[in-house]
Amino acid sequence: MDNVLIELKHLKKYYGKARGIEDVSLKINKGEIYGFIGPNGAGKSTTIRTIIGLINKTSGRILFDGKEVDLSDTNIKKRIGYLPSEINLYPEMTVREILNYHENFYKEDIHRRRKELVKALKIDENKKIEDLSLGNLKKVGIVLALMHNPELLIFDEPTSGLDPIMQNVFHDLLLKEKSRGTTILYSSHVLSEVANICDRVGFIKDGIIIKEDSMDNIKKDNYTYLKIRSSEIDKIKKELKLRVVKDDKDEITFMNNLKANDLLSKLSKYKIDNLLIEEIPLEDLFINYYK
Repeated sequence: MDNVLIELKHLKKYYGKARGIEDVSLKINKGEIYGFIGPNGAGKSTTIRTIIGLINKTSGRILFDGKEVDLSDTNIKKRIGYLPSEINLYPEMTVREILNYHENFYKEDIHRRRKELVKALKIDENKKIEDLSLGNLKKVGIVLALMHNPELLIFDEPTSGLDPIMQNVFHDLLLKEKSRGTTILYSSHVLSEVANICDRVGFIKDGIIIKEDSMDNIKKDNYTYLKIRSSEIDKIKKELKLRVVKDDKDEITFMNNLKANDLLSKLSKYKIDNLLIEEIPLEDLFINYYK
């Protein structure tokens, strides 16, 4: 328990009769990057907004470092950095004015950290917020989330708008934060990002966590694409009992997790015209959890 920074217990949020999240329970350990993924409407953003107190939960518990969260306590809020999927800042202010304003919320001297981040992300502090592109606005949001050295970072679709080079810079920043012991909740639709930087992943569907696992275990899952051409396809389908990905008359593609010896033993009974086994992309492997 001592290693857990944030814990959700049976978190529920309803908007009247409409479901936001139904039953979200998870633990995020200190110093890990936890990937939070799911289709649109699954409940990712609702969960995040409930954690940070932008919306009130219907029921359930939120614990921060073992203690019930009271988001009226500004000391807890100072320990959290948050980057929303959509950033809204005062449009008439310059980037410098926004960052100066943010600095004033903290007694600690965070100016040096701010300058480091501005330099790394190549931000022009003289520009007005209203003149920024989506990518540059997102970079300002990243600085605002990171500059006060929070213990917990929460990112909701953080790389939308960032070019590939700046995405790499951002990921490097996150890995440095992790090396310092910072805990990160990372919600994204970009599954390759989740695969590359996250330690564990939680899958949410219809407001419920349906699976949690480490990235190492997910990558070890023995799934392949199995493509078979045969005049006995119907018999092969019944024999293998695998999920069909694509079915084109005499050729069929399965998602396969059978061991090689078992697979060959089952297929040896049938006439096979062509057989192809391919490694499955991680994106497709993630999607498999929602089938």
